[in-house]
Amino acid sequence: MTTSTTSTPTTPTQATRARWLRAAVVIAPVGPLAIAILRGILPYDTTDDTLTIAEKAAANPMAQSAVVWLTYVALLTLPLGVLIASGLAVRARPMLGGVAAVLSWVGFTSLFFVVGADQLVLAGSEAGVPAQTIAALGTAAHPSAAVAELVFVAGHILGAVLLGIALWRVIPRWAAVALIVSQPLHLVFAVVVPNHALDALAWTLTAVGFAAAAVVLARTGSRATGSRAAE
Repeated sequence: MTTSTTSTPTTPTQATRARWLRAAVVIAPVGPLAIAILRGILPYDTTDDTLTIAEKAAANPMAQSAVVWLTYVALLTLPLGVLIASGLAVRARPMLGGVAAVLSWVGFTSLFFVVGADQLVLAGSEAGVPAQTIAALGTAAHPSAAVAELVFVAGHILGAVLLGIALWRVIPRWAAVALIVSQPLHLVFAVVVPNHALDALAWTLTAVGFAAAAVVLARTGSRATGSRAAE
C-alpha cells in the first residue's frame, strides 16, 4: 500500500544509490575526454612508422608524458562509461544492445594493451636509448599486441555505432548521432586523413554519448528508487 508520494530516497541504501548515479554522470564522459585531449596533443601521427614515432616522442617529452598520464586517467574511467552506455543499451534493445556491449567492452578495453608502446618510447627516450633501438623493440612486440590492436579497431568502432543505434530511443537523438559517428570519424582523422584536432573532436562526441547515457540512467534509477521508497 502506498503511504507516501515523495520520490526522495528514505534509506541509507537508497541515498547511496542516488549518489552513485549522480557520480556516474560525472565519471562516464571522463575516459573519452581524456583520450580526446590525448589525441589532440599526441606528438606523432598514428600513421607514422615506429622509428618516426620514437623520434617525435623524444623531441616532445612533455607531450609524450601527458599522453601516458591521460592514458592512465582513461584506464580508470573509460570502462565505467562503457558499462553505463552498454547497460542502458541492453535494457533498451536486449539483442542489439548485447552485441554492442560485447563489442564495445572488448574493443575499448583492448586500447590499454595497445598504448603500452607510448610508455616504452617515453622511458626509452628518458633513459637515453637511441630511437633506432626503441623502434626495434616496438617492431619486435609480442603478437598479442597485434591481436589487441585488431580487436580494438574493430570492436570500438563497430561497438560505438551499435551502441548509438541501440540507444536511439533512449537518449536524445543528437546524442545518439554523436555516438554513432564518433568512432568512424576517429578512424578517418587518425588514419585516413590525420588531423589531431578533428580526432580529438571525434572522441569528444563519444564522451557526449556516454554522458547522455549516464544522465538517463541517473534519472530512471532515481525514479525507480523513489517509487520503491513510496511503497
